[in-house]
Amino acid sequence: MTASEAAFDATLLGVDVPALQRYFERHVPDVAGPLRIGLLQGGRSNLTYEVTDGTHRWVLRRPPLGVLTPTAHDMDREFRVVAALGGTGVPVARAVLSCTDAEVIGAPFSVVDFVDGVVLRDGDDAAGLPRLEARRAAEALVDALVALHSVDADDVGLGDFGRPHGYLERQVRRWRGQWDKVATRTLPDLDELYGRLARSLPTSGAPALVHGDYRLDNTILRTGDFGRIAAIVDWEMATLGDPLADLGMLLMYWDPTCEPVLGARHVPTANPGFPTGRELAERYADESGRDINALPYYQALACFKLAVIAEGIHARFLAGQTVGTGFERVGSAVPALLRSGLELLP
Repeated sequence: MTASEAAFDATLLGVDVPALQRYFERHVPDVAGPLRIGLLQGGRSNLTYEVTDGTHRWVLRRPPLGVLTPTAHDMDREFRVVAALGGTGVPVARAVLSCTDAEVIGAPFSVVDFVDGVVLRDGDDAAGLPRLEARRAAEALVDALVALHSVDADDVGLGDFGRPHGYLERQVRRWRGQWDKVATRTLPDLDELYGRLARSLPTSGAPALVHGDYRLDNTILRTGDFGRIAAIVDWEMATLGDPLADLGMLLMYWDPTCEPVLGARHVPTANPGFPTGRELAERYADESGRDINALPYYQALACFKLAVIAEGIHARFLAGQTVGTGFERVGSAVPALLRSGLELLP
């Protein structure tokens, strides 16, 4: 994440900058002058901005424009988990503030400190890495996930953050319901995959705090040391649930089928130094001690989930409610993701 990624604009769509200035002056003691704000590229769901007063740098997150699904884009929930994880050893940005009043800038929002580092969201950038650095980045990604799943939710004040009992069943049902709210077309594979997921629920192991959208470009790597993660970002889907759902999501993103959703060349296939998905899964199993025999189910669930998310992004694109570039290809990923899920659950 670098300053060059943000195009600063005092009238940027999605944020009332004068109102934000007034709010910062009341609630952020460090603010030292007029704010400038720029859209940070990479997010396909919540909108992410860099905010600076010329001395300090922050990251502001707000929901996307347009009609939202009921359970997604909860800024205060995202802020709560980041604040709770500070000091646990799980790498997160320092939490600054959460504003649930949509009248301030036009939507609820949260603010954290800007974390400097490198985000590998484009395969063109990853292709030039030494192979060893690519492997170290992937291993750090898995190790940070193991660390997250090792946090005692009660110890950090998140014991009420979700209902782990029945998590998988609710996930399948909820994402099917989300599809009904965002669908722009009829896809028989959606119903078929939903049916297979509902009929073959595995027994969950011990619950843990889950990220919900865990992938390489939702982490910031330390500059000069890709074997360390400076921060995990984008916690909007975090909850208490089945930790293998995070591993399934990570492996789904390791497959190039997801490329159109991310809006850039697929990173894991751009550099032969990156380990295979199987190697990632084996490292997770070794480090966490968890049984991963049912992993194909979780990968299929991840395909189902991302297909619904992609359809929602596609719907906002068709309605002219996206901010940024690359959204015109997102819709093409939906049928391919559904087919991948079906192949995992024959």
